[in-house]
Formats: sequence, C-alpha cells, structure tokens
Amino acid sequence: MSGNGLVSSIRRLISAEERLVRSTPSPFDQLRQQMNDVLGDEGILKEVVQPGEGPPVPQNASVLIHYSGFLEYSDLPFETTTHRKYPQMMKLGRVFEMIMQTDVTLAGLELGLLTMKKGEFSRFLLQPQYAYGDMGCPPLIPAAAVVLYEVQILDFLDSGQVDNFIAMSPEEQNEVPLSTLLDVVNTLRSFGNRCFNQSRYDNAKDRYKQATKLLGNRETQSGAEAEAIKTALLPLYLNLSLTELRLDSPHKALKYGNKALEIDSANTKALFRCGQAYLELHEYESAQGCLVTAQAKKPFDCDINNLLRKVAICYKDSLDKQKDLYSKMFRDLRGK
Repeated sequence: MSGNGLVSSIRRLISAEERLVRSTPSPFDQLRQQMNDVLGDEGILKEVVQPGEGPPVPQNASVLIHYSGFLEYSDLPFETTTHRKYPQMMKLGRVFEMIMQTDVTLAGLELGLLTMKKGEFSRFLLQPQYAYGDMGCPPLIPAAAVVLYEVQILDFLDSGQVDNFIAMSPEEQNEVPLSTLLDVVNTLRSFGNRCFNQSRYDNAKDRYKQATKLLGNRETQSGAEAEAIKTALLPLYLNLSLTELRLDSPHKALKYGNKALEIDSANTKALFRCGQAYLELHEYESAQGCLVTAQAKKPFDCDINNLLRKVAICYKDSLDKQKDLYSKMFRDLRGK
C-alpha cells in the first residue's frame, strides 16, 4: 500500500470514530429521553424515580430534604446533604441561596420541588438559566453548566400558612375558622417535634409555647370550640413537660405536666411526666403517687414500672441517709 493510501485509510478510520462519538448520546442526553418537561421550555426536566404520596409541596412551605448535585461525566456530587444525620428543614423562597454558600438561587430546583410529594425521590436536569446561569459558580460549577439534582422529599410543613396567620392582628386571628388555627398549631407542633428530635430543645420549646399562646389567645364561641382547644393544648403541654426535663428544669416540667392533668386527670403520660419531675426534685412520695396511679391504668407499661423501681430505690436510699443522719445527731447529743 502506498503512503497516500495509508494516510487515506487512517483518515477514514478517524472520520468513522468521530461520527461514532458524535452519534453516541452523552449521559445527560440519555437522561433527557426518559424525563418530562416541567414548564414546557425544556429548561427543567424531571424523572420520578420513586413516587410520593399525598398533595404536592405548597408554595412557601418548609421542606425536609436530601439532595445531591452533579455535573455531567462526574460520579461525585459537587454538593450533597446525604451525609448529614439530621437533614435541615429549609424554607422555599430562600432555601437554595444557602447551597454552595452563594447568593445564587436555584429557581429550577424550587420550581421542581413544587411538583413533588412527601416520600418522592426524583431527578431534575436544569439548564443554566434555571441553575447557576452563564457565569456558573467557580471553581466547582463551570460557566453555562447543565446540572443534575437528585432530590428526596422526607417531609414538608405548610409554614406559609403559619406565617400568614402570625402576621394577622389578634382580632383577625379570632375571625378565622377554628380549623385554620388548629392547622397552624399542628404545624408549629410538628416544627417543635423536628427540633426536639434533633436535640434542639430550646427551639422546640419556643415552637410549642408559640402554639399554646395562639390557642390561649382564641376567644372561644362555644363549648365545642373550648373542648377542641383543650384537646389541642394537651399534647403541647406534654411535649413542653418532656422538653423542660431535657433542659434540666424539673419545676417547669412539673408545671406543664400539671396543666396536662387539669385537662385530663387520668392521662398516663402526664402522670409519668410529673413522676419524672418529682423524682428530679427528690420528692419521692409525690413521684410514687403519680406513678402508682399511672401503673393502675397501664400495669404492664415497662417505662412506668422501671421508673417506679427507680423511685423506690431512691426513696429507700433517702430514708437510710436520714436515719444515719439522725443516729449521728443522737450520738452527738449523747456525747455532750
């Protein structure tokens, strides 16, 4: 074969390889084929990997999510929350200003979240205008980058409703239906529960107290409303009592436990909380009284029975110490 023939063959091989490369879709191109267009302009494409349940995320909600962001041809995320023990509850409208610690707001991701439901896991392919723009976010995000986000909605709370309610005057709050107030209170309690589960006890306490204040400000119109408010207050008082115990404030824990008992004198949780508080205050007879009453209603409850045994041991130790003290005092007096 002549030199020119060899060169021509090499050129044909190179040309064929180039055509093959051009005809092979990129990873993101392959994803596009199985994704849905959210807005109709192909700027936000979505693939549902695992469906969720219930209604979609409302505007201005606070969402508890895990997310990871990827560039094309990269197996490692440039940003992820999956390593966190406690996912952060973030509010839509200003959520993703925190991503990458920049002032960039990922409008595409927020719009995508509004299409999701609780428990859903989805992928979003975002064009630059819905992500980091033409400038990118150096050094991690190149200019005009298309990015992929994998998102799982763990939970969400309609904090927009809470914000709107709190912004009202007391007179306006009293004019809204009781069901709206109860929805707001339930959301605040859920916020408090999230904080409590993350050991952020002061924040949990603030949420619970805010909810009790809103209920206390309600001017009831009927006996049925008054009963509904008491029913809503009961779990808040129980939660406050437990939170105060976590904050080493047994006097306050006892106060809220007693408030719960004023609503339901037979409530075993309230009796148990009061028993815990009395134990911390070294008031063993009172602790025993609360726990014996609770045990009568739930004789096989392990927590109640275990705490009763602990109270009995502490009470006996206390009595033994008193006896030793009195004996010593008596010996000292006789010695004089």
